[in-house]
Amino acid sequence: MTDKRSTSADFVTAFATGWPEQEPHIMVLSLTTHKGVQDFAFTKEQALLVAKTMRQTADRLKKSQANETGV
Repeated sequence: MTDKRSTSADFVTAFATGWPEQEPHIMVLSLTTHKGVQDFAFTKEQALLVAKTMRQTADRLKKSQANETGV
């Protein structure tokens, strides 16, 4: 793990997930940016945490959008 963090990030233009047939206990997340494709492997626990975080973020964005549109 690295201690150095950047204040900028590459925007993801596409992503895909998969579970390797030979290793169904991990999830592979492929992220595409202007720099190319990067693959990340997650354990089941990490994948569930990512999914939970994405769901929470999506809920916040939905509420924010509703507030902006007055819906």
